[in-house]
Amino acid sequence: MRKIGIVGGGQLGKMMILDAKRLDYYFVIMDPAPDCPAHSIADEHIVAGFDDMDAMLELASKVDVVTFEFEHINVEALKVMEKEGHKVFPSSETLLHIQNKYEQKKWLKEHGLPVPDFHKINNLEELKSAHEKYGFPVILKTCTGGYDGKGNYVINNYDEYEAAYKALGAGRLPLMAEECIDFEKEISVLVCRSTNGDIKVFPIAENYHKNSILDETLVPAAITKSHEEQAMDIARRAVKAFNAYGMLCIELFACKDGRVLVNELAPRPHNSGHYTIEGCVTSQYENHIRAILGLPLGDTSLIKPVVMKNIIGTGSSAANLHGLTEAYLCGENVKVHIYGKSTVSKGRKMGHITVTAETVEAALEKARKAHSKIYFSD
Repeated sequence: MRKIGIVGGGQLGKMMILDAKRLDYYFVIMDPAPDCPAHSIADEHIVAGFDDMDAMLELASKVDVVTFEFEHINVEALKVMEKEGHKVFPSSETLLHIQNKYEQKKWLKEHGLPVPDFHKINNLEELKSAHEKYGFPVILKTCTGGYDGKGNYVINNYDEYEAAYKALGAGRLPLMAEECIDFEKEISVLVCRSTNGDIKVFPIAENYHKNSILDETLVPAAITKSHEEQAMDIARRAVKAFNAYGMLCIELFACKDGRVLVNELAPRPHNSGHYTIEGCVTSQYENHIRAILGLPLGDTSLIKPVVMKNIIGTGSSAANLHGLTEAYLCGENVKVHIYGKSTVSKGRKMGHITVTAETVEAALEKARKAHSKIYFSD
C-alpha cells in the first residue's frame, strides 16, 4: 500500500484524501489542530506546528512521498527531508521560488512570463516614491504570508502611504510595490505535471471575489480566444519554469489591452479548482495524487458548464449546519461540500457549492439560490 504524507490538514488535504482513498492509499497528515478537517479521514495525524522540524521528519519517515496543501511552511525542513532521501513534491526548490512573492515575480520575469511591474520596498521613503513609477493606485504587498487579501493594501493617494506601511508591519516584514492593473477579468488556470512527465491543463476559470476572498468561479471562462491561448501557454511554461510537480494554480489578469499577466502562483490544489470535482472527468485532487506518485494523469476535460460558490463565514458561532435540505431542493445537480470545521468566523471558508448545467448562467442561478439556503448557528 502506498503511503502519502500531507503537511496540512485543511479542506484541500481532506479533498486529496477523499479522491485518493478510492485507490486505497494510506494518509498521514501533520497539522496543529486536533480537529482539522482532514483528521476524520486520515489514517494517522501528527499534531504539530508547521515549523516543527522533528515532526516534519517524523512525517517523512512514515510515508513514501510528502506533499503539502498550502505554501507557508518550513522550506528548510523540506530540504532536510530531500537530503535524507525522502520524496517531496512539489520540491523545496519549487517552493522556495514561490513562497516569497517578490522572488516569485522575479523568477517569472527572468523566464519571460508576463507580470505587472513591481519592485522591492525597503523603507517608507521608497514606498512614497512608488507613485512616480506607477501612478495611483499603488498595490503594497507583504512578500510572505499573505492570502485571501491579507497582506495587501491598495494606496489611492499620498495620504495613505503611512497607513499602508504601518498596516503591513512598518518594515518588520519584507514588502513589495506593484502597479495596479486595469484588468477585464480575473481568471485562473490549473496545470498538473506528473513525475513521469505527463502535463495536463484544466479549463480556464473566471473568478469573482468579495472582500478579497474568492466568492464564485465560472467555467468555462467568458474570455477572448487570445486571452485563452495566452493563459494556456503561460500555464505550460510556468510549470516547467518552476520545475513543479503536482498541481500548480496560476492566478491571472485578463487585461483590457489584450494582455494576460500573472498575478500569483500556488504550488498545490487551489480553491478556484474546486469545480473540477463535479465539472471535470478527473479532479485536480486526483491528478495531484497521481502526479506525485508518477502515475499517468487523468482526462481534464470539462463535462458540463459548472459554477462553484464558496460558503464563507459571516460571524462567530459553532459550525451547526442548517438549510441543507432546502439547498438540495434547488436542483438535482446541486452538490454541497462542508469542510468539517468546528467553529465559524468571519471570512472563514466553511464549504462550497458546485452546480453543473447546460449553461454557466443556469448553473450560477442555481448555485446562488442554493447558497442562500445554507447557514450556520450555535
